[in-house]
Amino acid sequence: MFFTFSKMNAVYLAAITLLFAACGTNPNAKKLDTATEGTIRISVDETYKPLIDSEIKVFESLYPKAHIIPSYKPEAECFKDLLNDSARMIIVTRDLNQEERDYIKKSTVTPNSLLLAWDALALIVNKANPDSILTMDQVRGIMAGTDTQRKWQLVFDNANSSTVRYIMDSINKGKPLPANTMAAKTNPEVVDYVSKNKDAIGVIGVSWISDPNDSLSIAFTEKVSVVRLRADYGSDFVKPYQAYIGIGSYPLKRGFYFCLKEPYHGLGTGFATFLGSYEGQLVVKQFRLFPARLNVVFREANLK
Repeated sequence: MFFTFSKMNAVYLAAITLLFAACGTNPNAKKLDTATEGTIRISVDETYKPLIDSEIKVFESLYPKAHIIPSYKPEAECFKDLLNDSARMIIVTRDLNQEERDYIKKSTVTPNSLLLAWDALALIVNKANPDSILTMDQVRGIMAGTDTQRKWQLVFDNANSSTVRYIMDSINKGKPLPANTMAAKTNPEVVDYVSKNKDAIGVIGVSWISDPNDSLSIAFTEKVSVVRLRADYGSDFVKPYQAYIGIGSYPLKRGFYFCLKEPYHGLGTGFATFLGSYEGQLVVKQFRLFPARLNVVFREANLK
């Protein structure tokens, strides 16, 4: 009888212990966010502010218990945030390089990234400027400061921005920008400066001038002219319209990525999944970027 009683007590005690553990007796234990619930801070390339503001609005309307708090900053700062654990998720214009992936893996977390869309840079000039049609040879001359036909005032949003990195890497091939290049701090300030200076040419993300439902976007396009460009092997001068970005006719094309360093399937994973979903890609489409996760069909149309 003694053996049986002791065994029953042991079983009972074990059950009570498991019950208390399941109930979470530690009041200081932090509740983890999930794919659709909780709060997370993310760092975003500031050229994507109009787009990501809209993506977050849609995501939070679908999942009311989810809260995405974006911090818009130069792209270089976004990568710093990801590597030093200030942000689990960043939204930028390039993928992680091998050195960055290896660094993250040292913390036993496998980084995830995905191309979400094809983006583009828009060149803008003053309304009174007659030079709103340029070849890529002319663009390279302007960016290098070797254009002999006229003196341009080149304007970017920030010295550490993705637009500067793109021009330096893809157009100037590592060569410096002209000495008189100006950093206006933000994309709206670039537009404002160009609208007031006839010789200025600004470089901004295309999403800032692409939302037809946003009054700020409409005001931007009314204040400046968007330059038509001809690719090196192209025949037409085109603006950064969605179809031209998609088929490659517009030459200043770049990617739109998320990079994620999350040790579990949390809210970062949930928001990243949404960005690549049908609903998230429709928002991308609204901002005139070319969705990379949707099947887009081009059809010829006869205009009469």
